[in-house]
Formats: sequence, structure tokens, C-alpha cells
Amino acid sequence: MKIAVLGTGNVGGALGCRWATGGHEVFFGAEDTASEQAQAVLERAGSSAKLGGCAEAIAASDAILLAIPWDQVRQVLEASGDLRGKIVMDCINPLTSDLSGLELGGETSAAEQIAQWFSESRVVKAFNTLSSAAMENAEFGDQRASMFYCGDDSEAKAAVKELSDELGFDSIDCGPLRIARQLEQLAMLYIHLAVFEGWGGDCAFKLVRR
Repeated sequence: MKIAVLGTGNVGGALGCRWATGGHEVFFGAEDTASEQAQAVLERAGSSAKLGGCAEAIAASDAILLAIPWDQVRQVLEASGDLRGKIVMDCINPLTSDLSGLELGGETSAAEQIAQWFSESRVVKAFNTLSSAAMENAEFGDQRASMFYCGDDSEAKAAVKELSDELGFDSIDCGPLRIARQLEQLAMLYIHLAVFEGWGGDCAFKLVRR
């Protein structure tokens, strides 16, 4: 698959590099392509990966991973051209600056807002309840971290599930896109445990069934 990864931070770097080394065509989109961070991610991703502006990356892709700050999303996507038919994987949590809550409250979600702004795209909420450390390695002993996702387009969700499965996650379809509200709240629990309770990033949620 041709994947545009917008953002070269911890999350974009972790997922993009793993997909690139797994055989996908990954095009990283960055505001400053000459930055030390962007260049380091490109080198880690391998010779098949590319780096350019966000519009260039989106134009060359079938799917887009949003791994940029929430307050930049609308401006970046509006400046990046046609999103018609493209899968948009939203892993963003619209956090307040002190990490104490979500800017959007509980009546909507970042994913739903993106779908409203760019209705021609196919938005799937995914990869937002995990740390970059769990993205680098989904195995916790004999358990695999759960990766929750939701969306309104069944084909887009199937593609995201495949990308998640390739990384070793136990991928859980949580239903329609409106469930992104609950997934963003679940991310708040993860952040509380990881940051404020001292668990760090080497932890993950696991859904068990019988």
C-alpha cells in the first residue's frame, strides 16, 4: 500500500518506519524536511521510503496517517489537495495543553470532526490508545497489545485492520466512527496511567474474551 505519514515524531516515526520496512511504500510528509528529526526517521525507514511536503506525500498515497498536532490538522489537509477516496487514519487525541482532558469534550471527536471537514475521505480512528513504544513492539510476553479502531467505511476499516495486524496487534473493530469519542476518552486513561501514575510507555490495553 502507498501510505502518507504526516508527521515524523514518535508516533509517525514508529508506524511509518515499521510499514516501510514491512514492504509498503511510505512517504513521510513534514513541514521542515531538512530537520534533524525528519532526516533521522527517513534514514531509519530505509531506502524505499520518501520524504517531502505533506501535499506531495498525500498526492502519492492511497492511505494517510495523521500524526501531527490537532490544531494543525485542518490547515494541513486543506492545503494538501484532493482527499477523495483516500483512507485517513486518525491517531490524534485532541488534548488540552496540560494533558488533563480533551479540547472537544465528549459530544464529538477529532475523527468525526475530520470526517465532517473532509467528507470525501474515508476516516478511520486507529492507533490512538497506544504509546510509540507499543507501536515499535506489540508483544507483551505471550500477549499482543489490543489496537482499537472504528469507522463508517467497511473497506477502509479492513485495510486499517490489515496494516495493524501486520504490526502484530490484536486488532479490535469497535464499530462506527462515533465510537471515536470513547476511544479518545480511553486514550486519556492511558495517558493518565503512563504519565501521571508512572507506568511509562511500555504498557498497553488488552481486551480478553471467552
